[in-house]
Amino acid sequence: MQERKMSVSGTKISIIEESYARQESWWKDYVDKYRDWYYLTKPSKMLLTNYYAELIRDEEVPAGIMVKQAVDRHFRDIERQGTKDFPWVFDEEKAWRPIRFIEENIKSSTDGSGKNIVMQPFQHFIIGSLFGWVHKDTGLRRFKEGLIFLSRKNGKTTLISGLASYMAGFDNEKGAQIYALANRADQSRLLFEETGKMIKASPFLSDRFVTKKTEIEYPKSNSIIKALSAEKSGKDGYNTHMAVFDEIHEYKDYSLINVMRNSMGMRSQPMTIYITTAGYELNGPLVEMIATARGVLSHYENNENERTFYYLAAMDSENEIDDPELWIKANPNFPMMQGLNMLSSWKSSRRVPGEKLDWITKVFNIFSESSELSFLDNETILSNAENHIDLDELKLIRPVAGFDLSETEDFTAVTLEFPLPDGRIYLMSHSFVPQSKYDKDVDRQPTYRKWEAEGDLTIIPGKIVDYEYILNYIKEKDKEYRVRQINYDPAKAIFLQSALEQEGFKLEVTRQGFTTLGGPTQNFKELMIANKVVFNNNSMLKWYMSNATLVRDRNDNFMITKANHNRKIDGLAAALNAHVKIAPELAKKKSSGFIQTISWDDL
Repeated sequence: MQERKMSVSGTKISIIEESYARQESWWKDYVDKYRDWYYLTKPSKMLLTNYYAELIRDEEVPAGIMVKQAVDRHFRDIERQGTKDFPWVFDEEKAWRPIRFIEENIKSSTDGSGKNIVMQPFQHFIIGSLFGWVHKDTGLRRFKEGLIFLSRKNGKTTLISGLASYMAGFDNEKGAQIYALANRADQSRLLFEETGKMIKASPFLSDRFVTKKTEIEYPKSNSIIKALSAEKSGKDGYNTHMAVFDEIHEYKDYSLINVMRNSMGMRSQPMTIYITTAGYELNGPLVEMIATARGVLSHYENNENERTFYYLAAMDSENEIDDPELWIKANPNFPMMQGLNMLSSWKSSRRVPGEKLDWITKVFNIFSESSELSFLDNETILSNAENHIDLDELKLIRPVAGFDLSETEDFTAVTLEFPLPDGRIYLMSHSFVPQSKYDKDVDRQPTYRKWEAEGDLTIIPGKIVDYEYILNYIKEKDKEYRVRQINYDPAKAIFLQSALEQEGFKLEVTRQGFTTLGGPTQNFKELMIANKVVFNNNSMLKWYMSNATLVRDRNDNFMITKANHNRKIDGLAAALNAHVKIAPELAKKKSSGFIQTISWDDL
């Protein structure tokens, strides 16, 4: 590879900063470095599942931590295959069969060359793992589900279309129903049409499949391929052999996923594949799936989710994104991509906030912030969401409560903040919404019910939030934790303020402005970045945090606001009201080793 030029300080200059001519030379060297052993131009004569795993294990190719862990899991399973405690074995012929099928019959529909697709080593690992691991006695597949996390332009359509065709006609399954699924009807339709194009481009497949407007039939086994979406799907009547979910980051709930899962009961070896890039929906299934994957891959010796395959290709940190040598972590297809154009595009796009965000999310596969002035990036929110404590640890800590009263027909929230002995804080947040609001938000009703089931939301009968519910909630928490003070915005709080005072609570007004909230908001953000905020994965509080953006005054002080009318921040706003009291105490404790209550003016 070419030597990089040095800056005045002696550090290497990123190839991103170089001229187009130097980038062109760098890219040629980069592709040549990987050619014929990682970047293949003709089909391999052998299965490359283990070969790819060895490349990653031996660090011949940069890979993110989750891909490395998937490889470690694979090798551990190879060592114990066919044992009493692990009845699965790796059958290379079954692993290779769908790979050969795709290479022999599927042509690229994107480059116009009409050439058959060449499966790359990372694709051998994905497909080989999904189809090669089988039960030692029955021969049935081990993996019922697979989560494939790839940046865009990394062959997702090839996997979806190729495997859909294979499973419909060549998996020895009678009456197989194959569904290409997406959150939107137009998106699922695109997947279906792409599969149809690939079938028509293959003489072998076009002679065996019948392509119609709404479904593709394989008459020999009475099997079909159809498109479905979350917008247009029934609840019954499916007998699914394979379900492929595209871009699951867009899903807000499990409704369609559960429909497909429940439709597979009569099949002996059905398969569900989720294939996606990163996204912005923090309360959707994808975030939960990835959190589960991290736990499974980090502790694979526990044999959790033994029948789910994970391949999660992503950059490990935003600190890596200016080093194209590492882009292969999120883009295992990178040497086959239009890399030179990507270099020059990133050079300009990274200076435009909206374009930079799209790159971070869709090319580097990192859950990122929703705008440059977002209060918190999604990676930080998810990191803190993993912090947990036993609530018994709070018994001797008196919290400060904050509440945020919106319009009575909308969300209202109460958050208790506990300063923990180790310098962290714990947030206990609960929200209230009237039944009428729930009835109007049809699309979010499953999410509301999820929050209600988790104990984080109360749906109040009627058209408004009855503040008696909030009063009773605070009184209940006071009995358990002895609330020492309640901070509140006086707007719309006349009734609740009076009721709380009559109950003997100490109240303190928190004026909503830069002067009062600027310092505590900055401190709260610093605690989040330092991973010192605990909220036991309260999914509603995650949603509030992801919705918050920043507004600044002329002195560069800032406070939070919501991105739009539908993106609520009430639980976070309530937390920041409480943090006006807690933040100075944390600052004093940090400097002197003990807690003493002071004001921001004292700092």
